[in-house]
Amino acid sequence: MRLPHSVSLIMFAILCSCLANSRANAEHREFEIWPGELPEGSVTYSPEQKLELSAKTTDERIAFVERPTLTAYPADPENATGCAVVICPGGGYNILAWPKEGLEVAEWFNSIGVTAFVLKYRVPRRIPDKIHWEPMQDVQRAIRLIRHQAEQWRIDPNRIGTLGFSAGGHLTVMSGVQYETKCYVPVDEADEQSCRPDFMCPIYCAYLGDDYDDKANSELGDLVTVTDETPPTFLAVTWDDALRGAQSALLFVRLKEHNVPAELHVFTKGGHGYGLRPSENAVSQWPSLLHSWMSAQGLLDRS
Repeated sequence: MRLPHSVSLIMFAILCSCLANSRANAEHREFEIWPGELPEGSVTYSPEQKLELSAKTTDERIAFVERPTLTAYPADPENATGCAVVICPGGGYNILAWPKEGLEVAEWFNSIGVTAFVLKYRVPRRIPDKIHWEPMQDVQRAIRLIRHQAEQWRIDPNRIGTLGFSAGGHLTVMSGVQYETKCYVPVDEADEQSCRPDFMCPIYCAYLGDDYDDKANSELGDLVTVTDETPPTFLAVTWDDALRGAQSALLFVRLKEHNVPAELHVFTKGGHGYGLRPSENAVSQWPSLLHSWMSAQGLLDRS
């Protein structure tokens, strides 16, 4: 039976829409980073707890993550540089500011030819006195997995960095200063790769003080173990963001002491949690400054 022309057009439009959605899903594919069980000792939740925590998820935040994932945003082949970045959204290690400090940032990186992977690490906090521990397992695994699959993603395994906001900024710093810490037992060939990022970009980084303190003092904690092998670093923060500006400055000093290439931008106003959304404050310039820094570091050179 021959369908009316109008019906055929509708069916064709639906088919095109399905194909477009299929391409979009393929381009922004989400996949788990752990092939089987989570690392030994991982904290688990009851079904009731999972349901209660998951109910707090909104369009702007993810309130519960049990199985960590990466959401891939491959750069357009026409302007791809071969550089890649793992994005760590913030949220106090309790939630993930998913679109503002994750997906929107991935799209921006795509605009400058960088392949981005948004890390959905485990939240909320599992271990009170080591709130970063399970997220650090996740970011180490993510870097190793991406490096292992570098050819598949058409990226340079020697130009894979991390960028994060607030608690995600702390996780970014941990990825660069604690990469020699073996925080889980290897599970497959991917774990033979180094988890050291080639650059790191903590943005309004939190929790750099002792006991994750960024309010009561301006000293850096024992976890911030900068060495000569710490990756090149770009920092952006504001003066009016508790003592996080002072702590970022102290981190910059430590990087200088070890001759690690670094750039620090401390803006007067802006507070906390702005992501890369524009505002009337000068801190909104940080993405363009990051772009210039990455270019100067040779991270965006096409090869």
